[in-house]
Amino acid sequence: MTQTLTPWEKVQLARHMQRPRTLDYIRGLCDDFVELHGDRRYGDDAAIVGGIGTFEGRTVVLVGHQKGRDARENIRRNFGMPHPEGYRKALRLFQHAEKFGFPVICFVDTPGANPNRESEERGQANAIAENILAMAGLKTPIIVCVIGEGGSGGALAIGVGDRILMLEHAIYSVASPEAAASIIWRDAAKAPDAARAMRITAQDLLALEIIDEIVPEPSGGAHADAATMVATLGDYIRRHLADLLTLDIETLLERRYMRYRAIGRYEEDSRQTVFA
Repeated sequence: MTQTLTPWEKVQLARHMQRPRTLDYIRGLCDDFVELHGDRRYGDDAAIVGGIGTFEGRTVVLVGHQKGRDARENIRRNFGMPHPEGYRKALRLFQHAEKFGFPVICFVDTPGANPNRESEERGQANAIAENILAMAGLKTPIIVCVIGEGGSGGALAIGVGDRILMLEHAIYSVASPEAAASIIWRDAAKAPDAARAMRITAQDLLALEIIDEIVPEPSGGAHADAATMVATLGDYIRRHLADLLTLDIETLLERRYMRYRAIGRYEEDSRQTVFA
């Protein structure tokens, strides 16, 4: 795997317009994907796609953020920034998966949840919180794949899983580097410094034990050979799913609980508190 890129260069790769999107992975991995629409409360949100398909002979539920490849599609997809109805659509699919015992595969690729007033009025924060709570206790295996940007609560709303896989040049962060630079230094131009300080790369997050495995990308990035990238991620999902399916539900939920309890652990002594 390439180790010479700076964190800011990885940010640029993660945002590349020709990078494979959620639907590219779904259609490449599933022969008979049926997309489902709407949250049964307000409407449909094109920034999140989801449905049912067959992966390796097993029915699975697939959910992910969907960005566009040009200006027109990005406007239709809202640049991959979901509204509350998008997260509620995802929640409906998660509950469907639990009811019928289908494993869940999520694809994370968003700069963040839609931040406008209308989304807040329709309960954006509540929708994100409901999803995180539901996924924490969902009685079926969940595999999360960070395929591009993993931005803030917009990513976490479909990002709670038993296994977290992350593409080699993807990023995962509490805020965008530009937003962090604006907050800390009041200067968005310092985004490269923020990207380095925030430890948002796959390599950083593996070292911090937040993700489980890094999925290597083709030379030049995922967009340089999309077919190979899709096949490679499929191999990793297949292996982790086979492992998770050997566990009974009680063990699965206990391990998921302990996984998230361990993140951000710290030690105390008489002199100071040290965060890990």
